[in-house]
Amino acid sequence: MQKPLFMEEIDEDGVARVTLTRPEVHNAFNDTLIAELTTVLDGLGTDRRVRAVVLCSQGRNFSAGADLNWMQRMAGNTKAQNLADARILAGLMRTLNDLPKPTMALVQGRALGGGVGLVACCDIAVAAETANFTLSEVKLGLIPAAISPYVISAIGARAARRYFLTAETFSAREAQALGLVHSVVSDEALEDAGKKILRSLFKGGPQAQVAAKELIFAVAARPIDDAVVEDTAARIARQRTSEEAREGVAAFLDKRDPSWTMS
Repeated sequence: MQKPLFMEEIDEDGVARVTLTRPEVHNAFNDTLIAELTTVLDGLGTDRRVRAVVLCSQGRNFSAGADLNWMQRMAGNTKAQNLADARILAGLMRTLNDLPKPTMALVQGRALGGGVGLVACCDIAVAAETANFTLSEVKLGLIPAAISPYVISAIGARAARRYFLTAETFSAREAQALGLVHSVVSDEALEDAGKKILRSLFKGGPQAQVAAKELIFAVAARPIDDAVVEDTAARIARQRTSEEAREGVAAFLDKRDPSWTMS
């Protein structure tokens, strides 16, 4: 039986843990993994049991990005075949980025190319202090096209102009300074740091968190004009009348935990 490319587990608290399981190739992804992972993430996004999704990996390294054997095979295909294949990778990144649940990446070891893209697509990223990052595509005569919208959103165009072109490796601390990761912790504290953030997430209303992500996407990088102001007013007006908002405000006034809080 073929070894699974990743594992999916949902615990009793509603945390869906998706673990890449190809440590022998540094958790590089091929077309099969991309298609299967996209399907799983789509399902988690609509699963009522799921409160948050954690992306992690087995072995020493988070992900080496695209599997070079797959890349070599695709180089011999037609332009149309390559375009169709590239759209599948772009679809994975968009699915992860747009997932209507909080997402978190736990990063150890190396993250290269598309592995950096996976990190950038998650809402929250925590890195071990020995982790490092490389946008390595130009060393292979390639470009980080599918991941570029998410990486540039995370680190900014100025930093991208350096690291896309030089393919230099940068440390976890530099990744934090650039905005790619939010926290850097000791290697042995990575799991506990993730659990601490999840406890904070579970204090928020699940539907409010969905609406908050939608708000960010609607407002980010747009000018503050009449349309944006009106849109934000309409969003809070809708949210105020929701059952979740009523429960949250009532719980605060009653000095009790809201119904969605876990013990």
